Amino acid sequence: MFNIFKKKPVVNDIAWIGVDIHSHLIPGVDDGSPDVETSVEHIVALHALGYKKFICTPHIFKEIHPNSQGTILPALKNLKDALAIKNIDVQVEAAAEYMIDPDFDILLKNEDFLCLPGKHILIEMSYLTESHNIEKYIFDLVMKGYIPILAHPERYIYYHSNFERYRRFAEMGCLLQLNLLSVAGYYGKEIKIAGMKLLKENMITFLGTDFHNKRHLETLQHFIGSGKAYELLGKYPFKNEQVFGNS
Repeated sequence: MFNIFKKKPVVNDIAWIGVDIHSHLIPGVDDGSPDVETSVEHIVALHALGYKKFICTPHIFKEIHPNSQGTILPALKNLKDALAIKNIDVQVEAAAEYMIDPDFDILLKNEDFLCLPGKHILIEMSYLTESHNIEKYIFDLVMKGYIPILAHPERYIYYHSNFERYRRFAEMGCLLQLNLLSVAGYYGKEIKIAGMKLLKENMITFLGTDFHNKRHLETLQHFIGSGKAYELLGKYPFKNEQVFGNS
């Protein structure tokens, strides 16, 4: 006789996403991992949760993190060399997370970008106020053949009472990337609610960790390991694997 009260199996890994497209695991270049040893430790722990590929995205924000390919790529090589020495079989690549501010104009003019595969480019704004002329920047990127991805839209609290802004970005060809930590409640109830609403309205394309530090790791280990991540998000059609899995 079938047991109608049988519990559903718990999925306590993140293999169903597989590819993390937003993290700060490149050592010593921004407010993420401070050194190679820490990066390796965190990558091993995240790999154990089910991530098989990391496209790391250091901040490029001239005022605070004045990175470029010249600072990011050598640090990536050091990290990959360390992983190889330890025989850790995980794919690690680099792109960047670009702050949309007046300094972005020069990068846009020269098309001096470190993109995710397929000319996808991760962009962000201040958490305090919308970037001036954000629609123009999105339009210009699209016209140049790039596919902008707006990082953690749920964290821009100035949009929480105006979801039409999110819809406008989507109409312009800008994709949206949700932070896994947001749904875990790491940034607070209001941001979690906004993230879940974006999911409910099918406005999210990609899921990322936005991983920076040990506190993030502990939150993710609990959220994923408890099965709660899959319970809340496992059936949503994220395109991490589809778009970036084999690139």
